[in-house]
Amino acid sequence: MTVFVAVTGASGATYADRALRALTEHAVEVWATITPTAADIVRHELRLAPRELGGPTANITWYACDDLSAPPASGSSCPDAMLVVPCSMGTLGRIAAGTGETLVTRAADVCLKERKPLVLVPRETPLSLIHLRNMTALTEAGAVILPACPHFYAQPETIHDLADTVVARALVHLGLPTVDQPRWSPSER
Repeated sequence: MTVFVAVTGASGATYADRALRALTEHAVEVWATITPTAADIVRHELRLAPRELGGPTANITWYACDDLSAPPASGSSCPDAMLVVPCSMGTLGRIAAGTGETLVTRAADVCLKERKPLVLVPRETPLSLIHLRNMTALTEAGAVILPACPHFYAQPETIHDLADTVVARALVHLGLPTVDQPRWSPSER
């Protein structure tokens, strides 16, 4: 399985890092890109160079954000699934509009037209009516909107534990059935 991960300019770089780590641990072929704003956020929030996302041993093929000749931009060589994490509202809006001017928006458009899973993890709050309408349009087009809302019933102890609850849900929606994620069980109360 090949998954294309787009890291965009919203706070929440830890979600991208944890997602890339989880995907490489599941022996998934990972293609990735990072927007310039996201690169700045990664440096600020994680104190990492952008290409260090996923860990030092991560096997990730990185593409420039403006490389429209990269495989994810083509319907004939598109990935099996795409994850935008975190997903800025600007990126979400451009994907909803079908602009396709960057690798992120073009690859998302390709996933939608090829009926491949597209999961967007927005981290914005509160939501405006424009945000909600864009999310509705994308949902109607076949994307999954999975807000970065961690759950607490697994009693997380670290920020990574919290981020991993969101990442595990995203991976399941990408089509990775082997993801081990805590499930709610009223008997555990």
